[in-house]
Amino acid sequence: MRLAKIFKGDKTIWVVFFLLSIVSLLAVYSSIGLYAYSAFASKTPTTLFLRHMLIVAVTYVVVAALSHVNYRYFSRFAVLGYWAAIVLLVVMLALNQGRWVRIPVIGQFQPSEIAKVVLIIFVARLLALKKDNAGELGLFLMLLVYISAVVVLVLPENFSTAALIFLSAYLVMYFGGVNKKYWWRLFLVGVVLVIGFLAVSYYKYEKSLADSGANTELAIERQATWGHRVYSWINPKADELTQENMARMAIARGGVARLGIGTTVHARLMTQAHNDFIYAIIIEETGMVGGLFVFVLYSIFFFRCVKVTRRCKGRFGALTVAGLGTMIYLQALVNMSVAVGVLPVTGQTLPFISYGGTAYLFLGCALGVIQSVASDVEAQEKGGGEPTPDVEPEMVAEGERINEKK
Repeated sequence: MRLAKIFKGDKTIWVVFFLLSIVSLLAVYSSIGLYAYSAFASKTPTTLFLRHMLIVAVTYVVVAALSHVNYRYFSRFAVLGYWAAIVLLVVMLALNQGRWVRIPVIGQFQPSEIAKVVLIIFVARLLALKKDNAGELGLFLMLLVYISAVVVLVLPENFSTAALIFLSAYLVMYFGGVNKKYWWRLFLVGVVLVIGFLAVSYYKYEKSLADSGANTELAIERQATWGHRVYSWINPKADELTQENMARMAIARGGVARLGIGTTVHARLMTQAHNDFIYAIIIEETGMVGGLFVFVLYSIFFFRCVKVTRRCKGRFGALTVAGLGTMIYLQALVNMSVAVGVLPVTGQTLPFISYGGTAYLFLGCALGVIQSVASDVEAQEKGGGEPTPDVEPEMVAEGERINEKK
């Protein structure tokens, strides 16, 4: 009973999070070795593993703390968070700092990790405020501008994160009832543009190989990286010890069922075994049974989010859970697809399993918001009274002013 008061929200989601964190500790312990010795001269695998344990523990505190917050106040925070993320991304782009920001004591983090969480809450807020105008072209375009501003700033340094941000926020628009005709038309145009851009990147990279590595004119600095990843995916070379090939070998070694936690061979040779390719190491040590177990955990998490969304009486709460739950699930699917060779390398981590850092904490923030909504849903259902307003008073007043102007 005392634990129930601390860990508020959907109990099944808490169980899934607990199991994912256990898998994370075991997998990171097995796979952190080469990264520790190659990236840090003064740190041992044990030191990094203990750091990961600390991040996981802090994330539990964050999720539990946020689950006690009235979710309606996250709408106000989303406005500040959105513009703070925009400023950080602009500064990073202007200073050519890459994708990482380093802050004393706290360490380094990616502003895009903040952006993909706050953007979803921000879009949900706008759709809740303007629910009477959801089908109008003006609202569709306004939301698109807000989303595109983040995507354009993230794109030069991280194509896969930009794509994930856009798709997750764009799906919130779909769930929020925007005009489906506009939505599908733009979606199809976007798919064509992405495929076309990757095809051009592939062609330019192939041409540079034919010209003995000569530089070709690139629209974006990292276009060569994307071209290389697509080229390697389409034209794999089995005799090269690439991360992708070693991940396939790890999966093959795992077979159907295996129980050999800590006996990985391929993690000793992979610099990203603890991060981008950790799913391959899980399969190597536990077989396809273990890989399926992890996939089922994410699927249960997603369907519990769907259930919370359907039970939530408030539009803002429902859209927030739908968006954040979909974002986490999509990221997991992308990571697992890369590990098994279905997609080219993207650099996306496996949520709540890959080696922890600020990205782990920001995903914990998203989970905390989901649990906050779930907790409110349970309280409303147990109370049996009239549901409280979906948004805080200031947001209600803002919505009324918007409707009056209309």
